[in-house]
Amino acid sequence: MPASIRRIVAIARKEFLHIVRDWRMIVTVLVMPLFQLLLFAYAISFDVRNVPAVVLDQDNTVASRGYVQAMGRSGFFRIVGAVPDLSGVDRAFNRSVARVAVVIAPGYEDAIASGGKGRAAVLVDGSEPNSAQLGQAYAVALNNVWSRQILVSWAEARGTSFSGVGQLEPRVRDWYNPDRRSAEFLIPGLMVVIIMIVTVQQTAVTLVREREFGTLEQMLESPLRHSELILGKVLPWALLGFVDTLGITAVSLLVFQVPLRGDVAVLAVGMFLFILCSLSIGLVISAMAPSIESANLIALLISFLPGFMLSGLAWPLGSIPVWLQVVSCLFPARFMVEIARGVFLRGTSWNVLGIQVVWLVIYAAVGLGLSAILNRRQEQA
Repeated sequence: MPASIRRIVAIARKEFLHIVRDWRMIVTVLVMPLFQLLLFAYAISFDVRNVPAVVLDQDNTVASRGYVQAMGRSGFFRIVGAVPDLSGVDRAFNRSVARVAVVIAPGYEDAIASGGKGRAAVLVDGSEPNSAQLGQAYAVALNNVWSRQILVSWAEARGTSFSGVGQLEPRVRDWYNPDRRSAEFLIPGLMVVIIMIVTVQQTAVTLVREREFGTLEQMLESPLRHSELILGKVLPWALLGFVDTLGITAVSLLVFQVPLRGDVAVLAVGMFLFILCSLSIGLVISAMAPSIESANLIALLISFLPGFMLSGLAWPLGSIPVWLQVVSCLFPARFMVEIARGVFLRGTSWNVLGIQVVWLVIYAAVGLGLSAILNRRQEQA
């Protein structure tokens, strides 16, 4: 075995022994990522169901009650009670008892019976924009369906039929996520962000710890090169990061029933490169941070906030300003989230995701090279 390989293996073995001797480190690296996945997957949800609604029925007729019951049967709205007046709607919104209020004006049934337009309003609490936007869209759709049913019933009561009239029958299908489950959208991205947090934060302190304990100078007095030191430090964490990936993937498939439709080889290669990219970020931080505490803080800020905000995890990158889209390219999670979602949900392979893999190769090469240069300069200073 060449001398260089022996030195790298020796450093990797030393680093691995440091990890396995501390049970708290094992828990942090192997157990906490699974706990974080479960926590975030259940806590973060874009599914909007059973939105609480109150009713102000100023007509109090069979027709008005039918309108309210139709909204309750939709599964989107959950009627939680009635209010006597508009001030009651305000109180329900202020106390978060309801997010939607259905107001039916007097004369609703008479207007419909005479062929006119019954007046009904849907008031939406806009303090929570996601529910408000979906609530408004769903209320409009329900009103359109209910209006058509009323029109058909009115025409049939007068001996008129719409069977010979041309109609538009839209058929909407959801590809990749037919049930519109937030878990299927979020978990591939959560896997990427969690792996980034673990790998960046743990490697950010590795060289700082050696420097504070005085062992880094002793190692560099030996024939060990900086590049060999970097590779020896990276290999154990790369292996543990890959083990984390396997565990998170298993939980995603077995617990959350997230489909895995694409080429597993693309996911494996992409994740391996992404782990190297994340480790390079940690090593750069380790070369620049003056203490273990500052390295931990910088690593958390760099991995956690950009991981959530600039990776496309929670919302499409196309919806953020252009300059932030450019900034997002400085973080490898931006490319890996596309790979993970493409493989898990869309069933894509190299022909679509190859460009993302190439960007990760470039990022890993530049990041590891930069970390070696910065660590060399740190020791020469």
